[in-house]
Amino acid sequence: MDKKTLRDIEVGGKRVLVRVDFNVPLDRETGAITDDIRIRAALPTIDYLIGRGATVVLCSHLGRPGGKIVDGLRLAPIGQRLSELLSRPVSVAQECVGPEVEAAVAGLKPGEVLLLENLRFHIEEERNDPAFAQALGRLADIYVNDAFGTMHRAHASTEGVARYLPAVAGFLVEKELDVMGRSLNAPARPFAAIIGGAKVSDKIAVLENILERVDLLLIGGGMASTFLKAQNLGVGRSAIEEDKLGVVAELMERARGKGIRLSLPIDVVVAPSLDADAVARTVSVGEVPADQLIADIGPRTIELFGRELRSCGTVIWNGPMGVFEIAQFARGTRDLVRLVADLEATTIIGGGSTAEAVEEMGLGGKMSHVSTGGGAALEFLEGRTLPGVAVLLDKND
Repeated sequence: MDKKTLRDIEVGGKRVLVRVDFNVPLDRETGAITDDIRIRAALPTIDYLIGRGATVVLCSHLGRPGGKIVDGLRLAPIGQRLSELLSRPVSVAQECVGPEVEAAVAGLKPGEVLLLENLRFHIEEERNDPAFAQALGRLADIYVNDAFGTMHRAHASTEGVARYLPAVAGFLVEKELDVMGRSLNAPARPFAAIIGGAKVSDKIAVLENILERVDLLLIGGGMASTFLKAQNLGVGRSAIEEDKLGVVAELMERARGKGIRLSLPIDVVVAPSLDADAVARTVSVGEVPADQLIADIGPRTIELFGRELRSCGTVIWNGPMGVFEIAQFARGTRDLVRLVADLEATTIIGGGSTAEAVEEMGLGGKMSHVSTGGGAALEFLEGRTLPGVAVLLDKND
């Protein structure tokens, strides 16, 4: 990685502002944390700073309060969970900027940890307001971004504050950039990409970038309907993007021209609606009834994908294979998770709902890497420079 990390700077005795991604899921009824994987992901960076006598000031957003204080989105429960994981007290501020916060930071001793209140209680955070970024910058001597999932956003805490403090990557961000960068630029071959999700329009840039790099491309999810339609196959009442049929045809032609194997579903699960109690059945792709919707890939498609993937050296996957939030339309995604987990290859899960499916099944540990970023991972796969990465110090600075 060509950006500086924690290892490249002296942190002992310094006040360090760390942007973490503690945007964890909460139970709607109790407000309890239902999955603390994002908190755990930040522990290596926090432990490193504590162990070297830094004063640690953590900042994060939670949910979408829209610049207003929402009691159900306060970070106190997260501070409590972090304290349990660190086995040491974690103070939680009532604000994230201002004189009271500055006084609280000034009172911290080396090795102590303070968690600031939800950044998005201030509308200035998402607007990347310079005054708000400066106020965050006054809290520290060094800035560390360890929130890969937010690095595609040019917000005050991800981009703006790095203009006022020396800025480096935390260990989570370093791992994300290294692993995903190697997978795109120096993969063990054959290199396969599995791309799913609802819409082609959401993944066009990914597909265009990935076509320059892969040997094999597998398409699933709702977007597969547009690919099938572009081959003049009936897709019933499935949602397709008529304005993207030409783009899809061009992508398939480019793949053929480059010698890239592009595999589409050969059988699909269909139903009259996407309701949990809808009657579903599996049909070949050429036999989708006119009154049915495609909701998932079928078992023969899983077998096909398995045959293609077992010879690969690198596999990267972004996007579910069906409407996996609904149990009867989740089998394709779940079967593919199990298949990928058993591959003897470098396997990278590109964040978002795909990562959620992997973690929900308890198979994250069997993958080479599960990205903590949804939109950030997607934009990285598109080949974009993420704003939160661009402002970090270069190795030669």
